[in-house]
Formats: sequence, C-alpha cells, structure tokens
Amino acid sequence: MPRLPQRLREGRQARAVLAGTASAAAADVEPTALDVPPDPSAAAFFDVDNTIMVGASIYHFAKGLAARRFFTTADLAAFAWQQVKFRVAGRESRAGMLQAREAALAFVAGKPVGDIVALGEEIYDDLMAERIWSGARALAQTHLDAGQRVWLVTATPVELASIIARRLGLTGALGTVAEVRNGAYTGHLVGEPLHGAAKAQAVRALAEREGLDLSRCTAYSDSINDLPMLSLVGRAVAVNPDSALRMEARTQGWEIRDFRTGRKAAKIGVPTALGMGVLIGVLAGLSARRRVSARGAGGSPGSAAGAPGAPRRLRRRPSAGAAAGGTASAGSSPAPGR
Repeated sequence: MPRLPQRLREGRQARAVLAGTASAAAADVEPTALDVPPDPSAAAFFDVDNTIMVGASIYHFAKGLAARRFFTTADLAAFAWQQVKFRVAGRESRAGMLQAREAALAFVAGKPVGDIVALGEEIYDDLMAERIWSGARALAQTHLDAGQRVWLVTATPVELASIIARRLGLTGALGTVAEVRNGAYTGHLVGEPLHGAAKAQAVRALAEREGLDLSRCTAYSDSINDLPMLSLVGRAVAVNPDSALRMEARTQGWEIRDFRTGRKAAKIGVPTALGMGVLIGVLAGLSARRRVSARGAGGSPGSAAGAPGAPRRLRRRPSAGAAAGGTASAGSSPAPGR
C-alpha cells in the first residue's frame, strides 16, 4: 500500500488528536457509590458495537428514529447502505468511516440536543437493552467490583454512548463529538469519528485528566481497527473478535472471550449479502406499513392488512444477529442479555 504524503499523515494525526481530546473533554463522570475501596489508577475501556452490544448501536438508533417518523424511509435506506459498506470493508478507509458517520449526523442537523437525548433514552429501552452481551456486562462488573472505573470508547455519538454507559451503571463514555451551536446539532463532527488512532488519543487524554496508569488498565474490543487502543494498555482482551483481531490476539498472547454461539456460522455485523437483505427487509417493512396506513386513511377498500384477498404475511421475531443487521445460522441463540 503506498505511503501517504507527510502533509496528509500530519493532517490525519491532527484530526485524530482533535477528536480524541474533544471526546475526553466531553466525557462526564457518573457518580457511583462503591462498596469496595476505589482503585484510582486503574480502569477498563470497552468498545461498544459487537463488544458490549450485539450489532451497531448507531443502526439501532437510526432504526428507532425511523420508527418514530423522525426521517423518511429513503433517508434510512441511504444510511443503511453506508453502514453496509462500513461493515463489509473490514479495515475500512477513514474516508468511508467519515462518510458513514456524517450521514448519520445529517439526520439530526438543526435538532435540539435535548430532544435527541430524550429519544435516545426511549430507543435504548426499545431496541438496545435486550442486545447487551451478558458476558461483556459481567466483565465490566468485575472491574467495578474491584473499585475500578469503566468507560465505553466508541465511534457512536457521545450522547448515545453516555446513555448506554449510564444505563449499565458504568463510569462514563468516550464517543464521537458532534458540533453544537445554540443547543442544536450542526450536522458536522468535531475533528473526526472516534475511531482507530482517535480512540487511543481519547484514552490517553482521559488517563492524563483522571490520573490513570495505562499499564494497569484493560481494554476490550472485537475489531482489529481498535489495535491502537488495545496496544496502549497493560492488558488487552479480544471480545467476539473478527478474524484479524483473533490472529493478532493469538500472536500477542492476549486473552480471547467469545460470547457468540456457533461462531463459525454466525457473523456479527453486516458482512454478507444476507446482512444487506436484512436491512432491505427492514426498509421494505417500514415502507409497506406506511403505504398501508396511507391507503387506509384514504378509505381505499381492501388495502388494509387482513382485507379479503390480501396476501397473509407471517411475522417472525428475528434472531439477535439479524435484528442487529447481521447474519445468523439456523440454531444460533437468541439475543444475549435477556
């Protein structure tokens, strides 16, 4: 792969530093009452998507907004396609990552921050709570029980990441920081998505602010893209790892935890055409319900579901992987954490 010119490398590093510093500055600490003596110099850092939660948190959020008619089906289709490209790419390009996150932020441009946070609380209850990996939650609890602080570190917008952290009783969250003016989103990022090197920079900045000894800290992730963060701490753990991270973990002698069943057949994320089919199915379902609703409102005979001559459609509850925009084989287990 050709080496980037020095000017581009320096610009990329500057954006990563800006994103990481902004994320650390935006991170609020949740007050917690510990029953054990605090361990102020040690902490744990958890990635979110496919590490703490089944699937992509930003996709669940977008789906929840669509269900609340926050934007159109066409908007969701465009966003879903960006997410498919993001997941299929594996070692995705920084430009592709930025495009996917900018597309997500475009949905909330001009909207008050408070309104989005309130919707995030609802959507967490509706779509995310049951998708928390119980095994990963237990790992986080072991650190809390030892008096250590636990932070989420994710490319998901910091407001959503903070909701997840708060609901799980964690210390706080580092996430992508969106630009805000006069209490409303502009639709742009501060720096870049909290991804790759930016995650490591955010952890460094937080460690300096909170007095953490990174050699005593632990990081958890499913993705090789988080190698900068994993390499920064004294203990790295691969959770539900992709193939590249699994190989790296074996080479480095890192611990591997896999909470998926039938992992050779079940892929988390959207790595295949079947994953795209699931997304298309979601969009088609939304579109169909809107058409039925519109026709019913207009009094068109025989257009409502269940009308004489209308085809019957069976509704099945999707598996955890499918509901998250991923694939699942026959016999795979339901969503963890239920």
